Amino acid sequence: MKNQQKSKNCGHAESIAIYPGSFDPVTNGHIDIVERGLRLFDRIIVCVMCNAAKTTLFSIQERIEMIEKSFEKFPNVEADTYDGLLVDYGARRKARAILRGMRAVSDFEYEFQMAMMNRRLNRNIQTVFLMTGFRWIFTSSSIIKEAARFGGNVSDMVPPVVLQKLNEKFGHPRPL
Repeated sequence: MKNQQKSKNCGHAESIAIYPGSFDPVTNGHIDIVERGLRLFDRIIVCVMCNAAKTTLFSIQERIEMIEKSFEKFPNVEADTYDGLLVDYGARRKARAILRGMRAVSDFEYEFQMAMMNRRLNRNIQTVFLMTGFRWIFTSSSIIKEAARFGGNVSDMVPPVVLQKLNEKFGHPRPL
């Protein structure tokens, strides 16, 4: 129905943002970006982008499952995967924006280049940057995996499902 495509406020079409990344694994920093993004958008699609050049710990299906479990209390967050140009996926999903989180100035140059290329490819999809919450500024999936590999306590940096999967991958007993 047409009414289901309308946002609650002002009768406009639902505003959708794509939050792309490898999410290997999803972290509490990612969750923070999505929760704050939901203040700006009606729906967010957390999209696991396929990157053959990247070696990952978790399969695409495992990452999708962890994202779904991590966001299960948010009916307006969806997990998906895509292998191709992000703006093509965004256009197909009728997204208005690409949502990106930035931790530090060091993220800016790469993110700026990607935003400009995406804008050149499709001017109808805007890139929106959210600065990561101060609590998560040092957090990355890579750092979390490295700490977890050697038995470091990452329980306050990842959702419970991710902690469980990290412990399974690295053969650590469940923390008390």
